[in-house]
Amino acid sequence: MNIALWIVAGVLAVGFSAGGVAMLAMSKERFRAISPAQHYVDDFDPRFIKALGALKVLASIGLILPAALDIAPVLVPLAALGLMLIMAGAGTARIMRREWHSLLGDLAWFTLAAFVAWGRFGPESFGS
Repeated sequence: MNIALWIVAGVLAVGFSAGGVAMLAMSKERFRAISPAQHYVDDFDPRFIKALGALKVLASIGLILPAALDIAPVLVPLAALGLMLIMAGAGTARIMRREWHSLLGDLAWFTLAAFVAWGRFGPESFGS
């Protein structure tokens, strides 16, 4: 179980850091042009997009670094909870925009983050 949690945390960290860096590095218009799934940015201010990108990068770091360095590893499940909140917001935006095809991906990311949060708060917590 521990290995599965590390793998899922790694997948989450790579995915969210890539998305977060893209949000930080690109203009809103350029980020929107990446794919049709990015049209949700039309509903948000460019500063919100940058802030969301920063949160994604910070959560990605929080999934790996605290446990790897053994410094405040309780931050790992908290980072996963933060990603769950981000994905709940993403899902809400998808529902409001009726982007059902993209909602499935958001639910998948939410589920992966929930698995890490559950595993690191529960059976495979770093305090055990």
